[in-house]
Amino acid sequence: MEYKKLKTMGLAGILLLASTIPLYAQIQKPSTPTNWYPSAYGATDEIGAANLLSPEMVLQAVKLVKTGKTYPLAVPVDKNLPAFRHRSFNLYNIQPGEQAGKTMGPNKFSFNDELVNGWTGVGTQLNGIGHIGIDNIYYNGNKAVDFVTVEGVTRLGIEKVPPIVTRGLVLDMTAHYVKAIVPGGTEFTVTDIQTVLKKQGITIRKGDVVLFNTGWLELIGKDNKQFLEMEPGIGMEAAQWLADQGIVAFGGDTWASEVYPNPKSDEEFPINQYMLAKRGIYNLELIDSRALVQDKAWEFLFVLGQPLYRGSTQVNINPVAIR
Repeated sequence: MEYKKLKTMGLAGILLLASTIPLYAQIQKPSTPTNWYPSAYGATDEIGAANLLSPEMVLQAVKLVKTGKTYPLAVPVDKNLPAFRHRSFNLYNIQPGEQAGKTMGPNKFSFNDELVNGWTGVGTQLNGIGHIGIDNIYYNGNKAVDFVTVEGVTRLGIEKVPPIVTRGLVLDMTAHYVKAIVPGGTEFTVTDIQTVLKKQGITIRKGDVVLFNTGWLELIGKDNKQFLEMEPGIGMEAAQWLADQGIVAFGGDTWASEVYPNPKSDEEFPINQYMLAKRGIYNLELIDSRALVQDKAWEFLFVLGQPLYRGSTQVNINPVAIR
């Protein structure tokens, strides 16, 4: 409508006109692009990049084992471990029926039982592809209204994910930047990753798990505030490149596995959105790769069999590297 016409209508007329416009049209948001689904693995797929895993890939990865040395990749979890925003973890030891020193049976049977009240996203964790969405749309176009309930998700749950047994790589970014702890906000580019791969004498293959060692775990218990406020990690360019290599999972020793805060925008965790929701690639957080780096075990057999919490989109894990 022309400005002159609006001017002659007066304020009352303008308000009357506005009242005739549907509310959704007044507050309509830009629509979310839908060209990232259905998935390349099919419109009903629920496991994303885990489709790349195969018996042949396992057999190839097993050949990496030369010494039989094993490396637990998790950090111990307790109430003091810093966690993302609202999350907490509390463990209680309960001895049912044993109050006042009571025992059971003539053999004086006693036992300890643990009750955990905590979030599944505390500590070393597997973030499934149902964990991160874009405007309430998740991997393969699944809308939250169709599969998210208060008792868990009915699609994309962690229980659907097969064991992840494949070749693992660790890239030592502390050596690349010549710093014991890579500064928060440092973005890893494709060039950075390719430089480290060349230096370590390895290449990325389809089906790999790619982990980054940044020294960030050294802050736990020393500067928890800094640990949670920022972190180094991959940017969007690197995420796209890694996804195009056909990896199954990415991650490392930080709590989000991407550069934070994002140096190029005020978006919240766009790398996780891209990798999980758009590409179906899993995120492995708070991976302790320090022993691997110390031994220069750049490639190894990666083994993960996560707890099958039906309906959960993430879960605590202790993956194992074997070389």
